[in-house]
Amino acid sequence: MCCMASASKAHSPAALAAPVRLYRMVTPDHLCPYGLKALELLQAQGIAFEDHPLETAAAVEAFKRQHGVAATPQIFAAEERIGGYTDLARRLGVTPEKSGERSYRAVVAVFGTALLVAVAADLGVAGFRVVAGFMGVALAFLACLKLMDPGAFRTTFRKYDRLSQQWSRYGHLYPWLELLVGLGILSRLGALPVGVLAIAMGLEGGFSVIKAVYVDKLDLDCACVGGNTRTPLGAVSVLENLMMVLMGVSLLLVARA
Repeated sequence: MCCMASASKAHSPAALAAPVRLYRMVTPDHLCPYGLKALELLQAQGIAFEDHPLETAAAVEAFKRQHGVAATPQIFAAEERIGGYTDLARRLGVTPEKSGERSYRAVVAVFGTALLVAVAADLGVAGFRVVAGFMGVALAFLACLKLMDPGAFRTTFRKYDRLSQQWSRYGHLYPWLELLVGLGILSRLGALPVGVLAIAMGLEGGFSVIKAVYVDKLDLDCACVGGNTRTPLGAVSVLENLMMVLMGVSLLLVARA
């Protein structure tokens, strides 16, 4: 997991005891942005440090277990653990750069554009033309956004998706399955298997979100529009999965007709 660790209070500028060591996620699929921020801050402050990139997901998990931490990056000064990027910035008396504020802007953009495309192109299944066309285009758009940075998507997705936590390959497959469902809705081909797949994905996704948000009370970002956005995980995420279930049911009805 790559995230920004926060500190409860600011520190006055203080020298860091040598050696200073930075551990950050640098995998083929994902370059942790906060690890990069920490590296740039150390360089800007003229602090000599050792850079220890964690180049596989297994290496990241092993590091977190070894040091009892929940996230990377982590900075150490001699035997002291400073913490993450925000902790480092405050320790050095620097105002940490804030990530973007959470909003549903990306979701509104995707679904609004999908609706306009569906209406303009008159897409969809008879009896469900606008709704089905809208969902088909929207799912294709969402899959595309996930595939633009699949590593970032998997990192965010795995924080709350139950199946992905148990079977890591699901995070790799999910964008492609979502694209398959979207294309299936639009083409009306393979209505039965695509409908079953949509229902299964929607039910599993909805259960995972409800468990994370309303049972475990986790405050997380949603991976629905990719792993690089700050979209809140919550009621809208549940609604998206419910709509996928309803589209799956509609496809089953079409298959029986």
